[in-house]
Amino acid sequence: MKKFYEQFKTQIVTVVIIFVALFLYTKLAGPIPFFITSVTTTQTNLFSADGQGQVTAVPDQATIDAGVTQSSQTVAEGQSKVNAQTQKIINAIKALGISEKDIKTTNYSVNPNYGNGNIYNSASAATGNIMMPILPPGGNQQIVGYTVTQNLEINVKDLANVNKVIDAATKNGANVVGGTNFTFSDELTKKLENNARVQAVSDAKQKAQSLAQAAGVHLGKVVNVVESGSGFPEPMVMKAAQTGTSDTSAPTNVTPGENSVTINVTIYYETY
Repeated sequence: MKKFYEQFKTQIVTVVIIFVALFLYTKLAGPIPFFITSVTTTQTNLFSADGQGQVTAVPDQATIDAGVTQSSQTVAEGQSKVNAQTQKIINAIKALGISEKDIKTTNYSVNPNYGNGNIYNSASAATGNIMMPILPPGGNQQIVGYTVTQNLEINVKDLANVNKVIDAATKNGANVVGGTNFTFSDELTKKLENNARVQAVSDAKQKAQSLAQAAGVHLGKVVNVVESGSGFPEPMVMKAAQTGTSDTSAPTNVTPGENSVTINVTIYYETY
């Protein structure tokens, strides 16, 4: 042991002196500061490209707006006339196979007609709009009658019945046909959206490859896909003017044409 101490005496003394010096320094100057530097870098290079897909198809359903408007001396008389005509229309439409749940009232209004003697103000009654009174000479308002209007919305799920429904409505008292909207059913809409979505993604990928090649960029994996815009088609509207109820009128002939569903996507890639 004595030999070991003598051999490493210098080293032992040096270590002891260092520890004593550190102890004295911490007592006099405080703890020795230690500095730790942590650097984290994340580099994310994203490359994006837009794509669009559009699918066109013939609509498979339609919505028809039809109604009755009548002017009478009293509210009760006007309501009686409109109710009777509306019921005839509903019965005729149901006879074509249209379900009662696909026929609903969208407007029922009673408006006074103002005038002087035989002057009436019922020009806007057909559309259910609020009418402004026509003031007679002297500025005194006088109610000379009432206009009662009822509008129906008819959902037709078989396009072969569209013209038949319009004809049945007008022949049974409908003197207002507001328009025919051709649309896609929910089932067909989903199918068309899926097809348009596939086209949009394919279009975006082709654009990304072309752009990357032109720019000298190497594409990595797809990290995100964002769909934008509305997939809902805009309905095709066939407008019809106010019509009479004569059975001798020419049969209705409206056609659905085609509607489109459009999907837009943006694809994001990693690059290296």
